[in-house]
Amino acid sequence: MHILETKGLNKTFSNGQGTQQPVLKEINLQIPQGEFTAVMGPSGSGKSTLLYTLSGMDTMTAGSVLFKGQEISALSETELAALRLHSMGFIFQQMHLLKNLNIRDNIILSAYRAKKTSRRAINARAADLMKRTGISALADRGITEVSGGQSQRVAICRALINQPDILFGDEPTGALNSKAAGEIMEILGEINRSGTTILLVTHDAKVAAGAERVLYMLDGRMASEHWLGKYHKEKGDLKQREEKLSSWLRTLEF
Repeated sequence: MHILETKGLNKTFSNGQGTQQPVLKEINLQIPQGEFTAVMGPSGSGKSTLLYTLSGMDTMTAGSVLFKGQEISALSETELAALRLHSMGFIFQQMHLLKNLNIRDNIILSAYRAKKTSRRAINARAADLMKRTGISALADRGITEVSGGQSQRVAICRALINQPDILFGDEPTGALNSKAAGEIMEILGEINRSGTTILLVTHDAKVAAGAERVLYMLDGRMASEHWLGKYHKEKGDLKQREEKLSSWLRTLEF
């Protein structure tokens, strides 16, 4: 089953001088349920725009985006907001955490808004997520009192609190050092193995090496793809996967 599918997806922006600049060009893409997919490509290739368009955070110019078989362009803004709240999770390089709330409250806020379950159940899920990501001891701290890596763990918990079907990430490790980035990727791998679909944009082969499939974008088009297969932490093959991916990236000549 495909959780996401695009057909002839196009997106253009106005350059302010009466002409249109194409950003996404005839994107035909299928994301199976449970897959961990990374999108790579040079700056300006359309990676982030693709992510925002697939999630309904940006509108398409032409084509189709189906989420679980439903055409998202047919939804109203209220319906789209509800879809994102209940079925999608988001992790960004800039985490957009609320400084007037402590860590626990940043995590549970969207779940209280969604009202999918009781507050008692929400608080229990938040406690479990904080335990899984190693930040239980920080629950009562303010956002300014923790490190970048810890803040990103908070963002992951917040993204997962409503048990989304898919998790989107836009350079989620871009502002982190290599150790913190590796820890975040281990967490994302565990999340994926539990059944959550993940689609993230990254420029880092070390990050993309944890994905099952890597898509390469160039000038708004899907230029190529590379299958790595599921990453099994116990086999300790991440370095080998990174080397294979880097080798493939060097062969791309467009």
